[in-house]
Amino acid sequence: MTSQTQDALIQLMIVAASSDTNMTEREFTRIKALIGRLPVFEGFDIERLPDVVNDCADKLNGGDGLDFLIEDAIAVLPKKLQDTAYALAVEVTAVDLHLEQEELRYLEMLRDKLDLDRLTTAAIEVAARARHRRLPQ
Repeated sequence: MTSQTQDALIQLMIVAASSDTNMTEREFTRIKALIGRLPVFEGFDIERLPDVVNDCADKLNGGDGLDFLIEDAIAVLPKKLQDTAYALAVEVTAVDLHLEQEELRYLEMLRDKLDLDRLTTAAIEVAARARHRRLPQ
């Protein structure tokens, strides 16, 4: 796994978390937990995370913005990691079990650019909701 591929996955998660203009502590904690736990991030130096976040901000603030960031990230992802990229983005947005309109729009944009069928993306979304569900109060 190249650091470029790992950076792309992280940047897609960062955009997912900040797509509603407010990255919560819960979302950022989830991103760090996923980086620390998942095999796809094996060997990633967590000390590089601030640099990856800054690079993400630079791309978003550049002339092409969000479309460029998504396309740039997908370009470095092996095809077999496209479902992983979508699952990570959904995982981050599902943390609080309430998706704002902007988060839903970002996931739709990502879905449209990835080479994934609708059944796969629906399964990823349902699984994320199931993992984050809490007991009724």
